[in-house]
Formats: sequence, structure tokens, C-alpha cells
Amino acid sequence: MRVDNNRFPRLPWIILGLGILFLAIGSYIGLFVAPPEALMGQVQRIMYVHVPTAWNALLAMTFAFVCAVIFLFKSDWKWDARMEAAIEVGVVLAFLLCCQGAIWAKPTWGVWWDWDPRLTTTAVLLFAFLGILALRKFVDDPARRAIWSAVATIIAYVDVPIVYYSVRWWNSLHQLQSSPSTVSRQFWLPLRMNAFGILFLMTAFIMLRARVASMRLEQELVPPPVGESV
Repeated sequence: MRVDNNRFPRLPWIILGLGILFLAIGSYIGLFVAPPEALMGQVQRIMYVHVPTAWNALLAMTFAFVCAVIFLFKSDWKWDARMEAAIEVGVVLAFLLCCQGAIWAKPTWGVWWDWDPRLTTTAVLLFAFLGILALRKFVDDPARRAIWSAVATIIAYVDVPIVYYSVRWWNSLHQLQSSPSTVSRQFWLPLRMNAFGILFLMTAFIMLRARVASMRLEQELVPPPVGESV
């Protein structure tokens, strides 16, 4: 069986370039143009990467969930490759999210880490999807690996809405989700520029990583050579 590879190898690099450009402009505005926040002061500036990282981490996990469901219904290997790529990129973003949150928490809350519902559920999400990557690493059979990891992805995804709504459901140190209605106008531009920048980077990395996974799958799915008759 042949796996469909990306027909447009230049497209991910174009998207990657756009992501770097948007992130550079947004970060410059956020660091040097936007004013400090009235209550948090300069430490608030990490919001310009922290919040977009959170949005896109959950988006990557959501795409992995969609890929898992489609693969289970269609058994199309390109969705398994995309799922693997989305999980890997989502795990990287979730790890960065935890690191950024710790940097923000120390001057704001006085501690690097607190077992706050938002932080705890995010850590659970990170380790759950890390476990799926470990599962894929140790299962050699492509069919079993794809099915088992797709099912595990669907189960792990249950934590995504819990992460999102945790600050509403429980008493939390973490503030409510940021939105245009909760962010002052002078903070909109760098926040949105960086949100699109990280979105473009995430998309490009998923496309590139899915291509690598597709090429590996193509080799794994090649039937063994038939022995020559004597």
C-alpha cells in the first residue's frame, strides 16, 4: 500500500517563514511598543507568547483527535501520519506552555508551580500525550500501532475541554481565558500577531513531520520480498 506524501513540499516552508515573520513582529511590538499592564507590570509581556502557545497547544491536540477519529473510520494511513505529527507538535507546545506558566507564576504567585486546576490538568494532558508517543515508539506493527494510538488519543483528548474549562469549574489561581473582550485594545495587536505566528509554525511543523511519518510508513508497509524459487 502506498502512502500519499505531501505534493507541495514548498508550502510548509512558506508557512514556516510566515510564522517566523508574524512571531518576530508580534514579539517586537509586545516587548517594545505595547505599554506594561497596570497591575502586573512588565511580567505581563510573557502573555504575548504564553496565551498563543496555550491556544495552539489545544488546537494541535484537537487536530490529533480529529485525525484519530478519521483514521479509525477510514483506515487511511495519511491520517495516522498526521495524528503522529500533531501529537508531537502538541506535546512540544504543551511543554513550552508549562515552562512559560512557571516563569509567569514565580513573580505573580510567588511560586514556580502550584497544583492549581489549570496547571494540574495541563500537566496531565502533557504526560498523557507523551505516553501515546511512547506507545507508538514501542509497537512495531504499523496497524496495531495506529489503532492503539488512535484509541488512546481519543481517550486522552477528554482532558482538553477539562483544561479549557478548569478555571470556570473550580476555584483557581489562574485567571479566566483571555479574549478580545478581556484584553485592552493596545494589547490586541501583539497578541494576535503572535497567535497567528505560532499557528503558522504549528501548521508547518505538522506538515513537515507528517511527511516524515508518511515516508517511514511507506517503507514499513512494503510487503516482504517473496523468496525466489529454486
